[in-house]
Amino acid sequence: MRILAVVNRILRQFFRDKRTLALMILAPLLILTLLHVVFSNQEKVPTIGLVEPDNNFAEKLATLDTELVLLNEEQEGWDMIKQGELDAFYTPGRLVLEGSDPATNRAVIQVLNSIQMPMQVVEPGSKFDLVYAYGSEELELFDNIGPFLIVFFVFFFVFLIAGVSFLRERTTGTLERLMATPIKRWELVLGYMGGFGLFTLVQSSLIVWFAIYILDINMAGGFGTVMFVTFTVAITALSLGTLLSAFARTELQMIQFIPLVVVPQVFFSGLFPIEAMPNWLQKISLIMPLTYAGEAMKDIMIRGKGLQDISVNLLILLAFSLLFIMLNIRALKKYRPT
Repeated sequence: MRILAVVNRILRQFFRDKRTLALMILAPLLILTLLHVVFSNQEKVPTIGLVEPDNNFAEKLATLDTELVLLNEEQEGWDMIKQGELDAFYTPGRLVLEGSDPATNRAVIQVLNSIQMPMQVVEPGSKFDLVYAYGSEELELFDNIGPFLIVFFVFFFVFLIAGVSFLRERTTGTLERLMATPIKRWELVLGYMGGFGLFTLVQSSLIVWFAIYILDINMAGGFGTVMFVTFTVAITALSLGTLLSAFARTELQMIQFIPLVVVPQVFFSGLFPIEAMPNWLQKISLIMPLTYAGEAMKDIMIRGKGLQDISVNLLILLAFSLLFIMLNIRALKKYRPT
């Protein structure tokens, strides 16, 4: 009977906590649906440009599962690769690969092999030169996904630690005591952001240093630029974590936001090709901070770009942070109106 009493108490506790009950039922279904949609559309069709193509060659290539772009000159191909509009382009005597994704490189070469092109392009004396716009033939899968893993782990751990820590400030009464002082709400939020920010700077630096110098992930850009992007991601995660903690009463409820807020962003961080997803899912990626963080990090670490080249992505991340900070200030109104 005592065992049944404990079982009954736990069941009643679950039914009283509607959020936990909904999470147990809906979160797995949401994540499974995302996995189904993403992995059902993972075949990316390579986009290949042709400069002064042989008609027979172009006709064969057009029959395959590719997007064919006819180019007027070689420079047009280089420009389209830099803008991310081509995976490769062929000009008589040379095949130029975008190069940042080993899987796409192999897909392009496999397509050309299938029409019996002499693709022994890396061997001396072959008819074609193989050129990589970014990366090289030694680029491995982990080099390609490494930039996205860095920003994801920074985002995940900063979000979790900041959210739980800020929640603890509330549950222990520290926040209420601070709100009883003359401090303004915006000063309190910025103070917390600054305090947690110093910690996240150390954490982010350690993650980046370990990934680059210990795991030896490909690094074409500057270490300082990577650090700047990583810290921007950490500030975004910090502001979001402290915001959502205002809507949680316990640490368990704070953790419940992870499968709803953090996990879905994995699919839009660049770890999986966004171009291969359905259009409606690509639009959802526009409201995910990790979409911009992952692209910026890949531009630096694989393509060797600088701050000026990724300025749009950085500004969007900073806009997310500013929005979350303003919402956090507003959320503190329930503790003190002014």
